[in-house]
Amino acid sequence: MELALLGRTLMKLGEAAIPTEGIGAHGTSEQSVIIVAADVKAHPGTPVKDIAARTGFPQSKVSACVARLREAGAVESEADPADRRRTLIRPSGKVSARVAEVRAADIDPVLAAALDDPDRLDEVKSALRLLAAHLDPGALTRIGT
Repeated sequence: MELALLGRTLMKLGEAAIPTEGIGAHGTSEQSVIIVAADVKAHPGTPVKDIAARTGFPQSKVSACVARLREAGAVESEADPADRRRTLIRPSGKVSARVAEVRAADIDPVLAAALDDPDRLDEVKSALRLLAAHLDPGALTRIGT
């Protein structure tokens, strides 16, 4: 239970650090878009149906997330050469301005505000880097999720 709560807290902090100025309203949450983006990164060249199966999201939600990611320049799609009715999604080969902005976002202010002791910011960031090094998005596929 503690791991689930920690994961939710970290996800919400990550969402809070993502710049949102000028992107308009969307029907998909930042969290679902991040999950779909991580899945596409871990499984490039995958159809929406497979992303839906791995994430547990309805296919319509995955399609909406993919549309948002495509609009941001984070993913590209192409017809499956083996079955032209399917569309394959992969990370974009180039970094768009929006993707660069999100990647450059500074989490320090959000993280420091969330800590009960902001003086421990560097220690917490080191712990997060260690977790990220060992629990990449591929960790979910290693446990069959």
